[in-house]
Amino acid sequence: MKSTSNRRTALKNIVAGAGALSLPLSMTNVMAASEKALGTKLNGKINHSVCRWCYSKIPLETLALEAKKIGLTSIELCGPEEWPILKQHGLTCALPWGEGLTRSLDKGFNDPKNHEELIKGFTDIIPRVQAAGYTQIICFSGNRRGMSDVDGMMNCAVALRKLMPLAEKHNVTLVMELLNSKVNHKDYMCDRTEWGAGLCEMVGSDKFKLLYDIYHMQIMEGDVIATIKKYHKYIAHYHTGGVPGRNEIDETQELYYPAIMKAIAETGYKGFVGQEFVPSRKDDIASLKQGVTICDIA
Repeated sequence: MKSTSNRRTALKNIVAGAGALSLPLSMTNVMAASEKALGTKLNGKINHSVCRWCYSKIPLETLALEAKKIGLTSIELCGPEEWPILKQHGLTCALPWGEGLTRSLDKGFNDPKNHEELIKGFTDIIPRVQAAGYTQIICFSGNRRGMSDVDGMMNCAVALRKLMPLAEKHNVTLVMELLNSKVNHKDYMCDRTEWGAGLCEMVGSDKFKLLYDIYHMQIMEGDVIATIKKYHKYIAHYHTGGVPGRNEIDETQELYYPAIMKAIAETGYKGFVGQEFVPSRKDDIASLKQGVTICDIA
């Protein structure tokens, strides 16, 4: 009902404005102008998604409805228990969660003590991801805990190689997130793009790639656009976030997201970009719509 009311109001305002300017408008032109005013159609160069945890105070059903109004087709970082709700609303999950230790950021593939449980967990979840119609699942390196980067990379590769035949069979990519270890995730190992790319080479399968989180990598290494251009073949997913603070991605922070999105599109990337900033204003959905609009390059 609210959407219908908004549409009528927009039509009324458009027609009134046309009358004031003495401009003849056909009903087709009025409807086209209405759609533009309401901002419901996105340009299509970027596939837009949103991370569930940033809007955790909003019921998933409500977030799904609001996301569709904006034009999003995905809500990500949702676990298996939430996937049916997304399907009910015609949404996908561009990057799902697993369960148990597969969701752990600090206890990951770099520690052999975790391998048995991680392999078991991903062996269970990978077929379920495929059955749900999804093609990716997030994973993590774990913290260093005094371990060298070389040893950590080798340990990760040992376990990940064991999972690749299953991932290839089910066409599911394990996507390791690049996180900053300077501000948010102290001691996290996969904290530089070069290290992540080295691990991709060591694993040697297209079913293992990286989540390039723009917020995290701006903090750790900067040079975002050049890094994306250099390492894009190893990247399966992107996240946004304002620097500093991980809030809105508008003029209040230091990154210029339209240029970053343009660089991503120019690599030929066809996946999703997930909005992963934490709204800091009263209207969370308005902040989300603003973020999507900023990234929706023509």
